[in-house]
Amino acid sequence: MSKYEQEILNTVNTRGTVTVAEIAQLLDVSDQTIRRIVKPMEKRGELKKVHGALVSNQDTMDPPFLSRMQTNRSAKVAIANCVASLIEDGSSLAIDTGSTSGFVAQILRQKRNLSVVTNSAFIASTLSLIEGNRVFMAGTQLRNHDGAAFDRAAYDVIASLSVEYAILSASGVHPEMGFLGYEQCEVDMARSMIAISDRSIFAVDSSKFQIADKFPPIRLPKLRPNDIVVSEARPHQDFDALVGPHLVVADGVVAGKKAKLVR
Repeated sequence: MSKYEQEILNTVNTRGTVTVAEIAQLLDVSDQTIRRIVKPMEKRGELKKVHGALVSNQDTMDPPFLSRMQTNRSAKVAIANCVASLIEDGSSLAIDTGSTSGFVAQILRQKRNLSVVTNSAFIASTLSLIEGNRVFMAGTQLRNHDGAAFDRAAYDVIASLSVEYAILSASGVHPEMGFLGYEQCEVDMARSMIAISDRSIFAVDSSKFQIADKFPPIRLPKLRPNDIVVSEARPHQDFDALVGPHLVVADGVVAGKKAKLVR
């Protein structure tokens, strides 16, 4: 499989569906080039092409969200353990729909008496059956590729609550542009969760810290003075001005061990 084929397949399996125009822009090639590349991929059954879009051909029992959780798994587990070490029993949290957030939710099953609001069905189901927890599912209509809600009801539920921590992810990080996302609805949801929280914890693996010509186009809010950034490795020094005062390096952190800010 060529590099372009692998990048196309990874993108389609991660997002569930993506337009030919979007993937062409992402790879900086023409729409016609994308159509030529995906034609043999479609014949091999690796994806489907419908009405100008590419659709994941993954088994329905292995949706794109679970596929994303397998990417950089060890890094995400380390980050999740570190984030959980920062959360006390009885804390109140808003948690977004990122795959790393999914791991955080699994580790948080060890905590007790949490109050959690999330727009992720996966995270809600992970934490709602723990005795003493109160979990608020934000939204009514769920996306089919990750079980996330972004309808008006989701934002209304978020806005009605107040939490200590917002646990958030990002699609990429740029040293000057900051934390970034691909989808406007996901960035809007992050803004809503930040607005109701005292402190944000950005759980972002080191692969997202890249100095490249192409990066996700939509900016998340700037870090507040008391916000925390958790990654499994220290980013390149070009990111020091952005995350230096906020950074927690998760490498080697295990559940139950209190993390400390890296200065």
